[in-house]
Amino acid sequence: MLSTSALSPAHAEVVKATLPVVGGAIGEITPVFYRRLFAAHPELERDLFNRGNQANGSQQKALAGSVAMYATLLVDPDAPGADVIERIAHKHSSLGVAPEQYPVVYEHLFAAIVEVLGADVVTADVAEAWTAVYWSMADILIGRERELYEAAGTDPEHVWMPVKVVDRVQQSPVTVAFGLAAVDGGKLPDFAPGQYISVAVQLPDGARQIRQYSLSHAGADDRWRISVRREGAVSSYLHEYVFEGDVLQVSHPFGDITLDSPADTPLLLISAGIGITPVLGMLYFIAAEQPGRPVTVVHCERTRASHAHRAELADLVAQIPGAALHTWYDGLPDGYPLTEPDRRGRIDLSAIEFPSDANVYICGPTPFMEAAVRQLGDNGVPRDRIWFEAFSPLAV
Repeated sequence: MLSTSALSPAHAEVVKATLPVVGGAIGEITPVFYRRLFAAHPELERDLFNRGNQANGSQQKALAGSVAMYATLLVDPDAPGADVIERIAHKHSSLGVAPEQYPVVYEHLFAAIVEVLGADVVTADVAEAWTAVYWSMADILIGRERELYEAAGTDPEHVWMPVKVVDRVQQSPVTVAFGLAAVDGGKLPDFAPGQYISVAVQLPDGARQIRQYSLSHAGADDRWRISVRREGAVSSYLHEYVFEGDVLQVSHPFGDITLDSPADTPLLLISAGIGITPVLGMLYFIAAEQPGRPVTVVHCERTRASHAHRAELADLVAQIPGAALHTWYDGLPDGYPLTEPDRRGRIDLSAIEFPSDANVYICGPTPFMEAAVRQLGDNGVPRDRIWFEAFSPLAV
C-alpha cells in the first residue's frame, strides 16, 4: 500500500496543500508537456505514442489521471486506484519503455508545470515536493517493469519479435482474426488468459504506430490469435495490408487482468464489441483447465451480424458444465425474432442471475464499462471484486 512514508513529512504537507491546484490544472499541463516533449523528441510522437489517442486527447487525460491519482494515493492511502501503477507497468513493458526515458519525461513535464502555473505558484518547495512525487512513481514503475521484463525473459531492447501471419479469418463485417506463429517454426512465449500483445506497424507515411490486442486463443500448434476490429490507424492498416505469409512485429505478452483467483471462485465475464477477445482467452483456459468452475458470460453487441466469434463463444460456454451465456443486442429492430440466450436492448444485469460472490471481469468501450460497474454496485457487488481491461488510455 502506498502512503506518505514515500514522501518526507515536509513534502507530504506541500503535496496535500497543492494537490487541488496541480490536479485542477493538470489537464492544461499535459498538452503543454506533450508539445515540449515532441518538439525535443519528434521520434517519440512518430514511433511510440498512438496518434489517435493523442488526437482525441485520451493520452493526455490518461497521464493527467495517473499522476494526480498517484499523488492522491501518497497522501490518502485509502483512495481508490492503487492498481493503476500495475496497469501502467504492464503497458510500458509491452512498449519496451526503458529506465532512461523517465528523466526525459521529468524534464518536460516539470517545465510544463512551471509554464502553466507560473513560478509564483511553483516555488522551490513546491517543485521539490512534486519532484519527489514523480520520482517515487517512476522508481516504482522502473522496478516493476524490470520484474516484468525478467519474468518474460526479455529486456526493453528485445521485447519486440517477428511473427508470421498463418491465417486470416473474417469474423464479422468489421472484425478479422489473425493467426500468428513464430517465424522460425518454434514455440511462442506462453501467456496468461486475458493478456495482450502490442503490434507495431509502419504506416504508409513512414510513421511507426503501436496498438495493443488481446490474445483470444492459443492453439495447440503453438499459435497465437488476435481479433482486430476496424477502427483507428493500426487496425485499419492490418485490415487493408496484412494477409497470410506477412510478418508482423509484436511484443511479448503482458497485461495485469488475468485469472489469478482460486479455481472454484465463480466468475462473471462481461464484454461488449471487440472486448470479447480477452473473454475468449479466459474461456479457453477455463474449458481446458477448470471445467467445473461456475461462469456467467454476458456479451453485448449491436447486431448478430456484428457479433464476432458468436458461434465460438456459444460453443465454449457449452463445454463448461457450470457456465451460462446471456447476450444483448441494442441495434435490433422491434419485432426481430429472438430466442434464448439473446435479448434486445442494453445490458441489464438485474435481469439475470449470477453468484453474489463472483469475481467480475469487464472489457469493452469505456461508457459500457462504467454502466456495468454502476449496475454491479446496484446489485451489491463490491468494487474490490471487479476488474476491467481498458482498450483506451482514458479508461486506465
